[in-house]
Amino acid sequence: MTVTVDRDNRVAASARDVWKVFGSGEAQVVALRGVSAEFERGRFTAIMGPSGSGKSTLMHCLAGLDVVTRGTIKIGDTQVNGLGDAGLTKLRRDKVGFIFQQFNLLPTLSAEENILLPLAIAGRKPDREWFDTVIDTVGLRERLGHRPSQLSGGQQQRVACARALVSRPDVVFADEPTGNLDSRSGAEVLNFLRRSVSEFGQTIVMVTHDPVAASYAGRVVFLADGEIVSELVEPTPETVLDTMKKLDAPDEAAH
Repeated sequence: MTVTVDRDNRVAASARDVWKVFGSGEAQVVALRGVSAEFERGRFTAIMGPSGSGKSTLMHCLAGLDVVTRGTIKIGDTQVNGLGDAGLTKLRRDKVGFIFQQFNLLPTLSAEENILLPLAIAGRKPDREWFDTVIDTVGLRERLGHRPSQLSGGQQQRVACARALVSRPDVVFADEPTGNLDSRSGAEVLNFLRRSVSEFGQTIVMVTHDPVAASYAGRVVFLADGEIVSELVEPTPETVLDTMKKLDAPDEAAH
């Protein structure tokens, strides 16, 4: 099954002059400083930066999980900031998929029930052909009846990936999706994410601190001190690591 990417509507998510400020007075922290970025449909983009750079804050604002202080966030043509609670709930249910470091699976449900839960909550029937495609891509056909406690960490994260994709969202946000996995399980998950982009036209935006994980993406955006400072296309672990070293040691890079 191949999904054609609509190039006329090529931006899946965007930030325009986005500021995010926490606290006030002397306790004020500026997490994002006028960030503008576009995330294309059918592309795998990683967001990286040193600790405290604002990468997770940017993702949370893009996904409608946090409110911007100033600026504009869009998912497709929908402006996220300004939506009320009902609008945000509908947006996250219909247009956005999430993959978290902690898996967030319900322990009493089987793998299949966990995967189909968002559709069940939305009162939507699954597209069985697409469900089968996702299940076979993540390699979970023999594990659908198992509960999370009967699955390895890598299998649990693949269940979480399938759950994020089965509703065919406009964009999937992945927050350190391999952070709790060993290298082999992490590679399984990252290969699946990359295949979902290349074969099915899915859009994925992933926050990671791992240069190897970032190298699975087609593009890496780097943040430092709340601003976008660099970008790589077709990255390798080495080019990502070199860029991160420069961000971690800006004073040394200046000499």
